[in-house]
Amino acid sequence: MSLRGSQQHSKIADYLRGLIRSKKLSPGDFLPSEAELCEQFSSSRGPVRQAVAALRSEGLISSGRGRRSVVLGRFTSESFDSIFSVTHWLRERGFEPGAKTLWLARCPATEQVANFLQVAAGDPVIFVHRVRSANGFPISIERMYFPLDVGSHILNFDADNGSIHDHLGAQGVEFDNVNRELSLASASEEDARSLKIEPGTPLWRLHLDISDHSGHPVECTEILYLGDRLTLGMTSVRGTTSPLEVKLSEG
Repeated sequence: MSLRGSQQHSKIADYLRGLIRSKKLSPGDFLPSEAELCEQFSSSRGPVRQAVAALRSEGLISSGRGRRSVVLGRFTSESFDSIFSVTHWLRERGFEPGAKTLWLARCPATEQVANFLQVAAGDPVIFVHRVRSANGFPISIERMYFPLDVGSHILNFDADNGSIHDHLGAQGVEFDNVNRELSLASASEEDARSLKIEPGTPLWRLHLDISDHSGHPVECTEILYLGDRLTLGMTSVRGTTSPLEVKLSEG
């Protein structure tokens, strides 16, 4: 697909998501027709059909099957930025994001971090350790690791009063693909103090590996969420694949 076609596809999909998110299209409502969308965006049918297919794969609309698709009952899709940015995720859900930076400095890369960031274990990376809050209430611990060419942009950034990802984006850093892995963890004494909970309290552990469009790693992050503050949901439609992978560990 041409760059213009790709941009049209994304623009049309974002427009339709916005209609659903704002409830201008309610459950049971028909999506605008292909002809209407082609005219509105001065587009061929290809980008329109790809935009509609993207919404179907996200569980936002019915499969259609020869008829116009209708909006389904729940909006579960995330914007791409909210997948890796706690700030965007909270704002999109009506919360005021907050951050308290505990550490922002160069540190030696652990083996796991080094493997993803494609550096040697012990090589310097930029480490950010923050407590994140929603409406003033602590909800998570964030440990972020960046290669030097990326992290050097935030060494003088006020990480308590702004989005690190927005700042890096303004410096030309691209966040293009994200791999997420969710598991359970127990609060260490340090994390328990930060979250004002008892040591050993169950936490959701979200691990993120983020790369740019060329596959170059730009971030490796772990976020620990309070177990009773996070709910997961997904809508799936027959005929589409699910982005969720459920694995069973041995032993």
